[in-house]
Amino acid sequence: MIDRKYKETVHTDIGHYEYITVTHDENNVRIYTLKNGLKVFLAQNFDSPRIQTFIPVKTGSNNDPADNTGLAHYLEHMMFKGTSRLGTHNWEKEKELLDQISTLYEEHKAEQNPEKKKDIYKKIDEISQEASQYAIANEYDKAISSLGASGTNAHTWFDETVYKNNIPNNELEKWLKIEKERFSEMVLRLFHTELESVYEEFNRAQDNDSRLVNYELMDALFPTHPNGQQTTLGKPEHLKNPSMKAIHKYFDEYYVPNNYAMVLVGDLQFDETIQLIDAYFGTLPYKELPKKASIIEKPITKIVKRTVKSPTTPRVQLAWRTDSYGSREAMLADIVANILSNRGEAGLLDLHINQTQKMLWAQAFSVGLRQYGYFSIVAVPKETQTLDEARVMVLEEIELIKKGDFPDWMLPAIINDFKLQRMKGLETAEGLATSLYDSYIKGRTWEQELNEMDEYASFTKEDIISFANAFFHENYVYVDKEKGINDKLLRVENPGITPVKINREAQSEFLQEILSDKTEDIQPEFIDYQKEIITAESKGKKLSFVVNKYNEIAQVHFIFPFGSDNDRDLGISTQLLQYLGTHDLSPEDLKNEFFKIGISNDFKTTNNQLLISLSGLEENIEKGIALLQHWMHDVKPDQEIYNQFVNTVLENRQAVKKDKNRIMTALTNYTKLGPDSRFTDVISKEELETTTPERFTDRMKKLFKYPYQIFFYGKDFESFKEYIGQYTETESLSVPQPKEYPEPETGGNVYFINYDMVQMEMSKIGKGHQVDPLNFGRINVFNEYFGRGLSSIVFQEIRESKSLAYSAYVSYAANSELNHPDYITTYIGTQPDKLMIAVDTMNELMSELPEVPIQFENAKNAALKQIASTRITRNNIFFNTLKLKKLGIEHDYRKNIYEQINKLSFEDIREFYQNDIKPIHYNTAIIGKKENLNMEAVDKMGIFTEVSLKDIFGH
Repeated sequence: MIDRKYKETVHTDIGHYEYITVTHDENNVRIYTLKNGLKVFLAQNFDSPRIQTFIPVKTGSNNDPADNTGLAHYLEHMMFKGTSRLGTHNWEKEKELLDQISTLYEEHKAEQNPEKKKDIYKKIDEISQEASQYAIANEYDKAISSLGASGTNAHTWFDETVYKNNIPNNELEKWLKIEKERFSEMVLRLFHTELESVYEEFNRAQDNDSRLVNYELMDALFPTHPNGQQTTLGKPEHLKNPSMKAIHKYFDEYYVPNNYAMVLVGDLQFDETIQLIDAYFGTLPYKELPKKASIIEKPITKIVKRTVKSPTTPRVQLAWRTDSYGSREAMLADIVANILSNRGEAGLLDLHINQTQKMLWAQAFSVGLRQYGYFSIVAVPKETQTLDEARVMVLEEIELIKKGDFPDWMLPAIINDFKLQRMKGLETAEGLATSLYDSYIKGRTWEQELNEMDEYASFTKEDIISFANAFFHENYVYVDKEKGINDKLLRVENPGITPVKINREAQSEFLQEILSDKTEDIQPEFIDYQKEIITAESKGKKLSFVVNKYNEIAQVHFIFPFGSDNDRDLGISTQLLQYLGTHDLSPEDLKNEFFKIGISNDFKTTNNQLLISLSGLEENIEKGIALLQHWMHDVKPDQEIYNQFVNTVLENRQAVKKDKNRIMTALTNYTKLGPDSRFTDVISKEELETTTPERFTDRMKKLFKYPYQIFFYGKDFESFKEYIGQYTETESLSVPQPKEYPEPETGGNVYFINYDMVQMEMSKIGKGHQVDPLNFGRINVFNEYFGRGLSSIVFQEIRESKSLAYSAYVSYAANSELNHPDYITTYIGTQPDKLMIAVDTMNELMSELPEVPIQFENAKNAALKQIASTRITRNNIFFNTLKLKKLGIEHDYRKNIYEQINKLSFEDIREFYQNDIKPIHYNTAIIGKKENLNMEAVDKMGIFTEVSLKDIFGH
């Protein structure tokens, strides 16, 4: 038995509310249960005058009716559509039409004749147009953004649907009023347009290679349980035949206060907050939940193989089913996953396969669910290897665990790393709130969660060996992901939805109440960087320090004022370093030594900066610095390892050329900058193969002779100053001159890549004027008002009104450095037969800035409230100064932006649009299946060029 450090204690506050705390809980979490069964988790975090909120509902795709899969996810979308008081300006008339639509959907679902189904859908479309006259799109988002909320979103998974907002603390009561309203009833307005958007999301998922493999894996692991039989997005035949009655029934059954929780972490007062929550949510009635029969999977007694195909690089994924999250078996599986793969890259797969480059990549992980879970390994073979060979290689590593052939220090190092990661996770409001809602969904108490580390620490090496021998045998599932044509892709037709009316300027009485209910403004606080950052010097090197007020974790960063523009070899040099050891320590020994002391290292190369970072417990930071310096000064070149490294680099280059997302990134870069860019300026295959490792290792050995500065984030700066000098060299080398890359004008070109996919993706990129910080306030509000977010003009028109795309946006991006241009990007991802309609719609929107005064004021006020309630904390205090210096700014520029926005009128936005946006000319990037491309429409957009992968990747 474990002598538990953490134990629940019951208290009563001054308002006579009973709550539970856990002794020794440094976060002082309070857990209340209201009379209607609502769980409330409260904790304080005073980083900023904001509150991270989650409303986790204990239901997800696993509760979908078998004939209505995807329902929980679709319901999540509809929770943003408002109620009988929010999102309508004439509920009586709208309700009458919505009832008719609901009846028609039942007829549509029951009808088997395809032509009659189409006729019914036309009726649905007709009545939906009439109903839309009374609907007000995105009123929930307008209400919530008026508070200054950020991170507004939701997600659905197996057993959870979670609603998210981060709000200023002075808007708590208004937030509760809004959320109480939407959790009180469900109105399925603008239903068929949102349904089409969900189907577009389904289409995007078909083009997602990871989902393809995961669906097959889960289906084989759970042949009867909903974990494997009901995907979150649902089956297409169910999405195309929805039941509004079934959605209402689901809401009434599962969206009850005894089946969801309120999680609030931030700048709050406990007594006041629980009283407000009770006042609003305590009035909702308790309801008995539906009885569910427990589904028990039969043991897997043989190896189960599945095969899927897609254009991407082949890989194999193996999985073993485990018990539920928090069970002994799930915890042991988690430890084994970390013995194989861990953050320190000191696991068996890390060292025996990744470090030695026997494959392109392999990784183990475990997933714990409310019922069951799984342990999994993904392996990506080289081109000369088969998937079976890759599978055998990772199984051999599991055999080592069965034999106990792993170092004794590994287990305590893993437990220490678990503790370190938990410490990092719980220090922020969002991190703590996430842990709280996750424990609630999984049915775990906070006491159990806090005691988890002690449970992990109780396992011995013998326990691990015993578990591995009992758990790993021929009882697994594996999916071979082969390169080929995916014959399971569904090509769907545009149902021909008539665009619905968007009432941009209408407001419900409920929204008017929210907007007219004024709260005392939070006053912005702007940081004095000179005061918050302590500086010193060591051997001519500038030392900067920011105190860590939160925990015992420290960071040290070596910041070099040059990057790949100054030295094209720099990125390759830091990559190669990861595979090399020293004359005293092998590469494996180095990984092990870093992991033993709990210090992680990270190398980041940008075009104008190299950042080398160490992070871990402050008491071990000096050991980490000493180890880093030894590694870099004494790095041992090895021709054999280098040859393997070159092969790995070249194979990875081929792999990314098969990945749709990486291809779109490369195509967008080519569309923006042309063939001569940093992205395409790579060391050639011939150059890599004919050079020696010394070319790269010499750079690492000399690195600390260049100019650099040091930033320390921790508690004890005095001790740091005492020891850092012995690791600091005298500067003797100067920074190389950077290579200048062209930033050509854009306009009149269309670049296309042929790729087998369901959707078509299009991005337009236009070069603007050189960056001007005086425009930052205008840019902020323009993006909020016009191009991004649920209540933006673009989102409302393209998605809400016309259902042309799941994802569409316009984004004006200010350059991060002086003397370089801004860029504006438009993006649409949709079905091929909708693309050109979507493009025409986007062009119409971009031709003249729509003026919606109410929406502008909302965007402006939201921006002001977000700045006023945001605080710069932790290591961001220092790193923000580095960003600002690239713009020639020495102070907290948010003050200037706040003042700009405060004085902003729509005329200012219109002037900015006319002068800085409207004159821009665009190049266009398109990826999709060529046979689906409307060439007549494309020709109107500019000169069409089908580019090759070599063109856009530079190799």
